[in-house]
Amino acid sequence: MDGSSNRNSDPNPAHIILIPFMAQGHMIPMVDVARLLASSGALVTFITTPVNAARIRPSIDSIENSQLPVRFVQLPFRSADVGLPAGCENVDLISSPDLFKPFMKALSLFGEQVKLYLTATNPTADCIIFDSMNSWVGAVAESLNIPHIIFHGPSCFYILCAHLLKKHQVLKRIDDDYKLFKVPELPEPVEVMKAQVMSLKDRPEWEKESEEIYKTEKSACGVVMNTFEELEKSSLDKFRKEIGKKVWPIGPLSLANKDSDGKAMRGKASSIDTVLLLSWLDSKAPNSVMFVSFGSLSRNPISQLVQIGQGLESASSSQLSFIWVVNEADKSEEVENWLLEFEERTKGRVMVIRGWAPQAMILGHVAVGGFMTHCGWNSTLEAIAAGVVMATWPRFGDQFVNERLVVDVLRIGVTVGAKVPTLFVDEMSEKALVKGE
Repeated sequence: MDGSSNRNSDPNPAHIILIPFMAQGHMIPMVDVARLLASSGALVTFITTPVNAARIRPSIDSIENSQLPVRFVQLPFRSADVGLPAGCENVDLISSPDLFKPFMKALSLFGEQVKLYLTATNPTADCIIFDSMNSWVGAVAESLNIPHIIFHGPSCFYILCAHLLKKHQVLKRIDDDYKLFKVPELPEPVEVMKAQVMSLKDRPEWEKESEEIYKTEKSACGVVMNTFEELEKSSLDKFRKEIGKKVWPIGPLSLANKDSDGKAMRGKASSIDTVLLLSWLDSKAPNSVMFVSFGSLSRNPISQLVQIGQGLESASSSQLSFIWVVNEADKSEEVENWLLEFEERTKGRVMVIRGWAPQAMILGHVAVGGFMTHCGWNSTLEAIAAGVVMATWPRFGDQFVNERLVVDVLRIGVTVGAKVPTLFVDEMSEKALVKGE
């Protein structure tokens, strides 16, 4: 175990276990859940692994310094037992598609460690809140007679969409991956393509894992979601009727970070000096900066980076500036050399951040008026909470459905025009390339 916290004034607080899925976009909101529950009087135990604990170390330190009753527990992740590279304990460390199944196998083995811990922990757990991708938690919780609640990180609009597609077996009847169709029974009907909504769970080779996830969803006491009633009322009402369970919308979870330090440290340690960053933003006029970021998992090949750079370079001026987050810089000497030349040409107008950016802090600055985003739900909610409009460029997973919510339903964004899902750099075909203009 790493770290401890003072207990609150209640001599017998509820003890709630949190088990996030090991992907940065899933862990970030679960840390916020820990903060909110502890602030409300619960004793919280957050279970993770050594690599993932190191990644969220700034958030752990912040919570421990605040004396909130949160315990961060690190249990071993058996990467080597399933053929994964040492330290491969997070989805964004998976280097190729064929490692996803071994990663999910390692997660189920992690469940054995969790069960041993929960059997011995004191005080005993009153409830487990777990990410829906951790389907193994249901069996562990039932074997120990602990009530369990699912945490859905994506939008309710997406979760409802996926539920209705499975309910009506829509994807099995569609042969053309890029033909638009309407999702049946959605309160606000939108058109999507099969390629854009087909997740791993929908593929035949993932049928066993998919059924385990749906079985666990049925056994759960209820659902916690990172959204709020005023944003997705019709979707929440419909989803409650569909599943017949309690649904608690507790978002936007990013707002659990009240001060500038909390916003700056949400997720991982920033790759840029925040004082330097704020000074640069302070020098810009209100609503004159566009923030460009594609999340923790998406990667662009050099061909796409050049097109993005050309677009930003032609649009940047004394009136319009950009902050561009580039996660690819540490992967290629070619990328780094090109970036250095790009920075020299756009000095003062485009700030390039290599790696992790303090996104919530940036979006909350008065100088930022727009956000080019991959439509990950954490990013989308952060933009909504900050009142920043979006240019949408989804890549995979829930992101294309989130785009439809932002553009067609909420009407707070415009689409860049991306149609083809991509996750790994080598998957990005010429068809997926979005040109600079």
